[in-house]
Amino acid sequence: MFATGPNALTAKGQPTLQHIDFTFLDSFRFPDRQGFPDSYRAFIRHAGWARTFGLWLIYPPVLPGFADGWQGRARNLTAHLHSVYKDGRDDEFDWMVEPDGDWSLPDSLQVFGWSENGDALLWDTASRGTDGEFPVWESRSFNSLHRLGGSIHEALPSIRTRAMGLFGPRTSDIEPLQPTQL
Repeated sequence: MFATGPNALTAKGQPTLQHIDFTFLDSFRFPDRQGFPDSYRAFIRHAGWARTFGLWLIYPPVLPGFADGWQGRARNLTAHLHSVYKDGRDDEFDWMVEPDGDWSLPDSLQVFGWSENGDALLWDTASRGTDGEFPVWESRSFNSLHRLGGSIHEALPSIRTRAMGLFGPRTSDIEPLQPTQL
């Protein structure tokens, strides 16, 4: 179970797990020598590869030969984010880090989720909490930085609320997706 109460996530069918690299999920280490946050690992085990709230794709570690994973897609989006924010800093586009960030933040951001509207869910990998969690941020079109919470659990209510504003209530939060081979 990922969460209980108002943060519980309902799924439409069984999660898609067959292409997820659980060894990587449990063994990967960030520069601080700690692994993925517990909330992310629990989310991946609960939801697998899925569309969340009708909008968000959270990238799981995938086995070789599969697309849309942490190792490929999230890494490429992170490199693009860093490039865009470097250019923005060089051009003094201070609005790019508003309303909640500053220019010290983008270099430590890591994409872990992407919306079908072109927005990114990000971890601040330089600010891991004592609970092992990374703060969660959102960049809307790589043109703003919004702090959503200290973990995925804390960020879920605002992510859900924004998606409901776009699509209205849904019968399930998680829609399992089929893995794509490269």
